Amino acid sequence: MHLIIVPALFFIIAFVFSMLGMGGSQLYIPILFWMGFDFKTQAIPLGMLLNVVNSASASWTYAKKGLIEWKTAMPFGITMVLFAPMGTLANLRLPTKPVILIFAIFTATAAILMLSGWRPKQGRLSARGKLALGIIGGSTLGFFAGLIGRGGGSFVVPLLFIAGLEPKSAAATSAFVVTLSGISSFASHIATSANPDWRLWVLCVLSVFIGSQLGSRFMASRLKGRGIKLVFGIVLLFVSAIIIKGVF
Repeated sequence: MHLIIVPALFFIIAFVFSMLGMGGSQLYIPILFWMGFDFKTQAIPLGMLLNVVNSASASWTYAKKGLIEWKTAMPFGITMVLFAPMGTLANLRLPTKPVILIFAIFTATAAILMLSGWRPKQGRLSARGKLALGIIGGSTLGFFAGLIGRGGGSFVVPLLFIAGLEPKSAAATSAFVVTLSGISSFASHIATSANPDWRLWVLCVLSVFIGSQLGSRFMASRLKGRGIKLVFGIVLLFVSAIIIKGVF
């Protein structure tokens, strides 16, 4: 039954999250955990793999459409790749429930930031400011991405929006950053704790790839910036609520 229900559900998640510059591990991982898969050896590694598939597929679409701001994306991506393995090592030393709770708080805070629409009064950051934001934000988010098994897109998007990028560009740039950080996190987990069910993994990868292609194309051609912010905030608040409910 898992071989049918899980890929179908993940197709829908990939469609929605590819539009928001996120890989979808916010839902892949808890869903796998609630369905009985071990959190550290199965749910997190598969969730991170699907995160990479989704964000990489979306990034390809957004790059062709010229939506990615590469000068902003590179500092984020590089520092997140470097710091994600440190978070993964910390994850191995923590009990499951606190990790899930951090996961939920991380998600709710990102939703509130995006829905508020807050930006610094000075408007767009300078090139030096964006570099500093990329290094500081990327290293911090990279650590937490590895710790809780996520690509970090739920915080990259609000930070890029605050830095002055338009919602579409922020989501597209985040998709590229999430791809790099997700690869680093997935490699760390697959090397230290993964126990794959290969049939399920292959089916999930295929469904997520198709969902991501459809979702990213829809965002690039039809979705407006205001719609991206609203969907982003609502989806993340919903995710954090169900995760916290599951913990308590």
